[in-house]
Amino acid sequence: MMMSATQGIKTVLHPVSDLVKATELYAALLGIRPQVESAYYVGFETAGQQIGLVPKGSQSPEGPLAYWHVDDIEAKLAEVTAAGATVKDAPKDVGGGRLVAEFTDQDGNVLGLVQDK
Repeated sequence: MMMSATQGIKTVLHPVSDLVKATELYAALLGIRPQVESAYYVGFETAGQQIGLVPKGSQSPEGPLAYWHVDDIEAKLAEVTAAGATVKDAPKDVGGGRLVAEFTDQDGNVLGLVQDK
């Protein structure tokens, strides 16, 4: 089977209990203001990475969740499931043509995939 490469981890989501306070902390850490601010997501883009803040309990992970960027999300899901992963959330469009999916490895670790169109 021909395996496809990833573009690396470019997106990390952090679940937070107070989005307003966390926004200030991450802005201080990163030295920039967020590019996206809403009631369900605050997003920073710096050094080629996307750092997202999401409210805890709103379908967010228990801890930070890394997303591997790929050219073909369906192909990569097929590859990782053939290697023993279990799909947690099938690919879905989250806006702007961006597809995201999540899967678990054999130890229950949750990993994410992102495909930008």
